[in-house]
Amino acid sequence: MACAPAYAQETAKPAQSYTPTDFAQFSPRNAMDMLQQVPGFVIRGGDDARGLGEASGNILINGERPSSKSLDIESQIARISINNVIRVEIVDGATLNLPGLSGQVANVITKSGGLTGQFRWKGEARAHFADPLFTNGDISISGSSGPIEFTIGLTNPANRGAAGGETRILDAGGNLIDLRDDVVRNNADKPKLSGSFKIDGPGSSVGNVNFLYRRLNYRAFETSHRQSATLGNRTREFIEREKGYNYELGGDYAFDLGGGRLKLIGLERYETEPYQQQTITSFANGNPSTGDRYTQLQISREHIGRVEYAWHGGKADWQISGEAAFNSLDKTAELFTLNAAGTFTPLPYPEGSGGVKEARYEAMLSYGRPLSSTLTLQFSGGAEFSKLSQSGTAGLNRSFKRPKGSLALAWAPHKGLDVSLKLKRAIGQLDFGDFLARVFLDEGNANTGNNQLVPEQSWEAELEVKKDLGRWGSATLKLSDYRIEDYVDFVPIGLSGESPGNIPRARWRRFELSSSTPLTPLGLKGMKLDTVVALEISSIADPLTGLKHNISGLNDVS
Repeated sequence: MACAPAYAQETAKPAQSYTPTDFAQFSPRNAMDMLQQVPGFVIRGGDDARGLGEASGNILINGERPSSKSLDIESQIARISINNVIRVEIVDGATLNLPGLSGQVANVITKSGGLTGQFRWKGEARAHFADPLFTNGDISISGSSGPIEFTIGLTNPANRGAAGGETRILDAGGNLIDLRDDVVRNNADKPKLSGSFKIDGPGSSVGNVNFLYRRLNYRAFETSHRQSATLGNRTREFIEREKGYNYELGGDYAFDLGGGRLKLIGLERYETEPYQQQTITSFANGNPSTGDRYTQLQISREHIGRVEYAWHGGKADWQISGEAAFNSLDKTAELFTLNAAGTFTPLPYPEGSGGVKEARYEAMLSYGRPLSSTLTLQFSGGAEFSKLSQSGTAGLNRSFKRPKGSLALAWAPHKGLDVSLKLKRAIGQLDFGDFLARVFLDEGNANTGNNQLVPEQSWEAELEVKKDLGRWGSATLKLSDYRIEDYVDFVPIGLSGESPGNIPRARWRRFELSSSTPLTPLGLKGMKLDTVVALEISSIADPLTGLKHNISGLNDVS
């Protein structure tokens, strides 16, 4: 059985539609492989949203947004075998009855049937430093039984990183002050089992259940032999380990009620992260070794309940939604130093332990309708109310009320040209770990913690223009302008500390031109050229000097 996409207006049609046959020359194994070949389409993952919120990203499955947070959309569509894909439709998000979407959206239409599966294994071996990798791969199966459709996948995106060689430390005059021979290895295994079940219930009811269970085993090792006339010859050994697991269980149930359709959504997440760093430096002259150890245990939880009621009135689509989300982080951290006897002695470190909780409630109303045969409007507005509570040495309780919403326009003046404009007032998600102190032994640095953190807020404007170039493929121009309030970056704390904190204002602008050009007209059958040209410009005032510079991690040109 195939599910039709949920268009806001019956007259809305996909701008393009592709079947697996259209990409047979690329031998796609799954829906992800197929989407990567759609001309001019770039996959965008969902926002790191507070709770579930409105729809984000630009991928739908059978006209519906996935109701999982821990499993990214790329992994979800990679589980769908190409044998189960009927077609991929490219539509403008503002024409759908799914508040939050805008620009080009891919709707993957699937079918159920017999049992199908796929697998992939990718081994790696490097000549120097890195350990061999034998555990990178994935396997998934899909099928149906009566009213139930299911997809189950097991994957391990493992990696083995390494580097080594000579490091030279110079002073301001260019003189060598420390010569190092370093070897660094990083190994990570992250196996995860995930699945989704769709249940065709009685009458108009449809239910979905999703689950994910993931384990983490990360190990990092560094050995550094160092020679210095002033510091002496010594060997520094660094070890970093993280083991833990997380799970997520979510689902939704939708059915017709009155003149509309009611959807109930629930989600539960849990994660535990035991973590350790350790450094020991031994000296060739026989001096006692020095060292430090840092350990922490973080346990985070999230509970979300959401309700959506949508109805059609005249030419308009309406939706009212409400959401309650409860997040918490409990952290215990310990710091040790190596004594002369060669054993680790605990140090007082109360600022590293504590907890953070947030209770958040949201209410939104959305409205969408065609303004003409070529122009569609979608609007949503509402507010959220939240309370942040912190326990530990810097306990603090705070409450916030903030408006949020978006306005989107989709314009298709003629076939082959699609224009979308979106204006949005957004609220970001905090990393609760930033409220508490943290030590980084590998960098010789520490965060002092900051109990005054508040979520970022932003005004966002995005303009997207897509042009079909016929046999020469397509091109997409996207312009973005974000004006951010309370931007989170490192700021001075007290007389000598630093930690993530809020900077009053920041601005980020991006110009992106992407194109997909088949080379068949040039006689190169089965080949195409994908290009992306981007320019980023950002500005933020340094919290220490007041001078303006780029936002950390962003360059003017990319």
